[in-house]
Amino acid sequence: MRYAADRILSLLLLGLAAFIAVQAWHLEVPFSYDPVGPKAFPLLLAGLLALLAVVLFVRPGPSGEWPSGALLLRLLVVMGLLVVYAALFIQAGYLLITALISVAIAWLFGASPLKALVGGVLLALGSYLLFTYALGISLPTGSWIEPLLGAN
Repeated sequence: MRYAADRILSLLLLGLAAFIAVQAWHLEVPFSYDPVGPKAFPLLLAGLLALLAVVLFVRPGPSGEWPSGALLLRLLVVMGLLVVYAALFIQAGYLLITALISVAIAWLFGASPLKALVGGVLLALGSYLLFTYALGISLPTGSWIEPLLGAN
């Protein structure tokens, strides 16, 4: 039973990869400025996830035990924070919600408040600049800030 946790997790991840691949396969946009279309990136990630899930199944980690106690509680809180992140992504905007959730997760796993704050803000700003300027991907600014910016 030592490796059961890793193998169960690998099967769940394999199922998630299949779900992502099916959803990406049905992704259609009326126009595309990219020659490979919108399916390529999610399909690539689904394939990578499937490959890593198979590796985890074949070569499970040394402990293979399910987390318990305080670690399990922290992981459940992280899952809740990620649900909040997904729910507020558009309304709060990328920069604000990414910084807040990153700070909360860093603090939850033992970072000092100052280090969590600096790390969360730098992660939000750095990834925003990467997505916006290096990759040309538009990220939501947040419905709360649009009136302040004078956007129509």
